[in-house]
Amino acid sequence: MKAGSHLFRKGGEDMQSEQLQIEKYIEDLKKSKNILLMTHQIIGYPDFATNELAIECFYRHGVDLIELQIPFSDPVADGPLFVKSNQAVLEKGVKVTQCLEFVARMVKKYPVSFLIMTYYNILYQYGVQRFIDKCQQIGVQGTIVPDAPLDEAREYFDYSRQQGLAAVSIATPYSFEQRLQEIASVGSGFIYYVPRKGVTGSKTNFADEVLAGIKSAKNITGATIAVGFGIQGAEDVAKLIGTADIAIIGSKIQRVIESEGLSGLELFMEAIAGVNGEE
Repeated sequence: MKAGSHLFRKGGEDMQSEQLQIEKYIEDLKKSKNILLMTHQIIGYPDFATNELAIECFYRHGVDLIELQIPFSDPVADGPLFVKSNQAVLEKGVKVTQCLEFVARMVKKYPVSFLIMTYYNILYQYGVQRFIDKCQQIGVQGTIVPDAPLDEAREYFDYSRQQGLAAVSIATPYSFEQRLQEIASVGSGFIYYVPRKGVTGSKTNFADEVLAGIKSAKNITGATIAVGFGIQGAEDVAKLIGTADIAIIGSKIQRVIESEGLSGLELFMEAIAGVNGEE
C-alpha cells in the first residue's frame, strides 16, 4: 500500500483515499522530532477551566496531538482512575454538546492536532454521520473509538475517511498478521497500539519483547504507530524512540494534576519535552 493512502470499499469497488490532514501533519513533524507526543484529557474533569489550563501547558511544551475524551457511563477500555473521572463528569450533568463546544474553542485557540476519544454508543445516539460531520465542522482531525468493531462499524470508519477525518483503529500484541493488515486498512490516521493486556492506568514495562512487538506491528502495517497505556514519564518516552512514532500519555497526567496540581504538570511536561530537546 502506498504511504499516505488507504484502500477502502465504496460501492463495491476498492478505492484509494487522499492523504488525510492529520497524516500529512504527522509526516511533516516526524522529519524534525525524535518522537511525537500526544496527551489526554477527560473533558470536564475536574472542570473545564482545568482542562483548558492543561491544554495550554501541553501546547507550550511542544505537544503535537491532544486527545480529548467525551465522558461515557461504561468506558470499557479505561482503568479505575478514568472510570471514576468519567462518572464524576456525568454526575455533574455535562452533556455531549458542551464537550463539543469546548473542543471547538480549543481547536480555534491552539494550532495542534485535536482528536476526540469516546465510545461507540455516543456516536450511535448522536448519529454516526452527524457526529463525524460535527467533528469536521469544528476542526477535529480524527476520532478514537476503542469499542468500534472493525466489521460492524464500517459506516464510522469509511464515512470518517470520506469526510477527511482519521478513524483511529486499535492493535495489541495479540493481533495476528492478517488482523493487523485489516486494522491498518479499515482504520486511518495512525494505529493506536496497546502494548499489554488490561485497561489504562497501570505501568507498562517497555522491555525488549514489548518493543519488538511494536516494531513488528509497524513492519507489517507500514502505518504510523502511536503507543499508549502505561507511559509514566520521560524515561518511557525515550525507550520508544526509534520504535514508535507517537507516545501517548493519559492516566499519568491526570495523577500528576490530582496530586501536584498544575505546577506539577509544568515540571512533568518539561521533562517529557526534554526527550525531543525542546526544553
